Amino acid sequence: MISANNSPLLEVKNLEVTFTDDKGSLQALNQINFSVEKEQFVCVVGPSGSGKSTLIRVLAGLLAPTAGEVVLDGIPINEPRQGVGIVFQKANLMPWRSVMRNITLPLEINHIPQAEADVRASELIELVGLAGFEEWLPHDLSGGMQQRVAIARSLIQDPDLLLLDEPFGALDALTREKMGAELLRVWRARKKTVIMITHDISEAVFLADRVLAISPQPGNIRLDLKINLERPRQEDDRFSPEFVIFTQKLRGAIK
Repeated sequence: MISANNSPLLEVKNLEVTFTDDKGSLQALNQINFSVEKEQFVCVVGPSGSGKSTLIRVLAGLLAPTAGEVVLDGIPINEPRQGVGIVFQKANLMPWRSVMRNITLPLEINHIPQAEADVRASELIELVGLAGFEEWLPHDLSGGMQQRVAIARSLIQDPDLLLLDEPFGALDALTREKMGAELLRVWRARKKTVIMITHDISEAVFLADRVLAISPQPGNIRLDLKINLERPRQEDDRFSPEFVIFTQKLRGAIK
């Protein structure tokens, strides 16, 4: 379901997360506030241990906040929802299932007829550039190809919100840049709202409409930076003066 009005698709309000055990407590996130418009691409950057992955788990409904709330299309997120897709750093594919069957898995769980599931999966396989690999198993695929499968799997239920937690973190630099460009192509084609966690400031500026810079623990938003570079973006944009200024602002915010 997509909002029919002009209100933000996602609102994060006074979000706090504190982990407590028998050794004491640790505050991971402190007073996080932001909203995301429909079809925006937002990146979140910050140092290791700043709570970025904790934030994505809360947005996905996998972790309950200690305080505050997350509202998607007017409804609080208290548990995983069908309208939210998520891709982690590891593709987490089932090794005994083919590319096609990994992608159709969410539909099988929801008892969608196989013929319909196969049609939808075939469209996504074409979209993410895996045509011809439908029957390959995960161990025969490169890391980048495995992440393409994971992205296709996350899109097959047509989520309103796509969450990406360091999806290219395990890839080499050249493959990572290529996958970033591919992600932008998929985003334009499917017109999804995307929130992506990354530790790579250059990657964030290249991909996003906005970048949120989070402070060291406990994580708090230090800068909400609009990236007004023209789209579609080219690799040469990384060397423009405007691009460099954006990266310098973000580095300054998270030091």
